[in-house]
Amino acid sequence: MKLQIPKEVREVLEELQQKGFSAYIVGGCVRDLFLKREPTDWDVTTNAKPEQIREIFPKSFSDNKFGTVTVFTRSEKPNLKTIEITPFRAESGYSDKRHPDEVKWVEKIEDDLARRDFTINAIALGLKKTNKRTFKTEIIDPFSGVEDLKAKIIRAVGNPEERFEEDALRLMRGVRFATTLGEGWRIEERTRLAIRKKAALLKYISQERIRDELIKIIMSERAAQGIDLLREVDLLKFILPELLEGYGVSQNKHHIFDCYEHALRSLDFAAKKNFSLAVRLAALFHDIAKPRVKKGEGPDATFYNHEIVGAKMTQKILWRLKFPVKDIEKITKLVRYHLFYYNVNEVGESSVRRLVRNVGLENMEELLQLRQADRIGSGVPKAEPYKLRHLKYMIEKVSRDPISPKSLKVSGNDVMDILKINPGPKVGQVLTILLNETIKNPEINKSEILKEKIKELGKLSEEELKNLAQKAKEEIETIETKKDQMTKRKYWVS
Repeated sequence: MKLQIPKEVREVLEELQQKGFSAYIVGGCVRDLFLKREPTDWDVTTNAKPEQIREIFPKSFSDNKFGTVTVFTRSEKPNLKTIEITPFRAESGYSDKRHPDEVKWVEKIEDDLARRDFTINAIALGLKKTNKRTFKTEIIDPFSGVEDLKAKIIRAVGNPEERFEEDALRLMRGVRFATTLGEGWRIEERTRLAIRKKAALLKYISQERIRDELIKIIMSERAAQGIDLLREVDLLKFILPELLEGYGVSQNKHHIFDCYEHALRSLDFAAKKNFSLAVRLAALFHDIAKPRVKKGEGPDATFYNHEIVGAKMTQKILWRLKFPVKDIEKITKLVRYHLFYYNVNEVGESSVRRLVRNVGLENMEELLQLRQADRIGSGVPKAEPYKLRHLKYMIEKVSRDPISPKSLKVSGNDVMDILKINPGPKVGQVLTILLNETIKNPEINKSEILKEKIKELGKLSEEELKNLAQKAKEEIETIETKKDQMTKRKYWVS
């Protein structure tokens, strides 16, 4: 396999080698090269010390205890504008189960690779000099990571229990890799058993880091499989214990799956449709309260107010995981109103307007996506494309700004002041005529122009003004009807 190392990275490796140091690219970028993916960033490791790296690359900076030096390149590509270079190192004493207490520089690349999490991330790729001008690719793979890449296996480097004791976030990272790298990936049995055994170590990890790993799983195409893998290796109870409450809890005649599987199937649909993070999380959480509010068993079991209780539970979960307030508010609303009722010719505009007001117009499309995910995830989905199209039509209709005199740059008070009249039908007639004229020619909707037109209209007889206003009203109604017809055609409804 020919591995394409970008020119900017090759230049960094060659510069270090020309100064007498060993240098390799390592970690996720090497893994991605083997998988024929575009690396999101590039990491280089070397036996040069931080001060020596900075001397070789003056356009750089370093600000962490691991000796990482960030080198600036001239690349226009975002993932190549900077390259991180870190000395070979060994680590020891992970008292917080996340970071090493002690870091020391080592001379051999194999010693550096031995501290890494999984074999597929413990492959180094270098350039071996063949003559004065050319280099060939050199692979350093002491833990058979290339074989594991080919076999689609997630395997810890060395003793898996020791690796998870060093950094408990690796417990989730293992599941994340098995989920996000694609179909057919699995966690090697010894590594899997170690994850289950050490699952409780996750309590040492900050909620922010857990959230970030969870989001990566949720945003993958195999999100549902990832969540279920978290359950299988006993991690889910430390992340989303509320979700586990639904495992094995049967529903009623409207569902053929238990609460937990329904949540996963709803998430699966949302992921395959590439819906947003908010919709995916709402799909996972929308029925999370059902086990707590369930009454009765069998086809007639009830779950009264589960959407209200579920919204409160969702809010609590997202607060715990340190999600941004804006995301919490949106997802909580989606869960709260996912049970909205709509039937064509049965639910009126006022009800739709109330739903839009509660959820927010900006969230309505995602609410409809959540309804789709819920429907498909039930196992007994009803074909209701017309109903959904009609609801979309109604949402647009009630949200559309009506043609109204409020859009005019003059008001009823202006009409009364200019014409020296009291409140009455004449004020409304003048405004209706002006509104019709501005619809036809928006450029005249200026205060000074409209005030002159008010003076001209004031010269008309009562009968003339009345007839002109009636004609304007009919023309406005025709425009409103055409707009409504266009909206109906847009959603293929009658």
